Amino acid sequence: MKFQFESIADLLSMSGHGPYVWGAYFVTFVAIATLIYIPYKLKRQIVAQVKRQQKIEKPAH
Repeated sequence: MKFQFESIADLLSMSGHGPYVWGAYFVTFVAIATLIYIPYKLKRQIVAQVKRQQKIEKPAH
């Protein structure tokens, strides 16, 4: 089996295209992480808000 790159340095540089390729991976990772994190954060905020609202509206007996 023959590998595409001779060394780790060749893998990172990718014949001069490394900064573009690794930059694209980084931007993609950040975008996906953001698309996962923001709805999770908003859901937690909404649930906490609803719990606070239910606690306020609960009649005192």
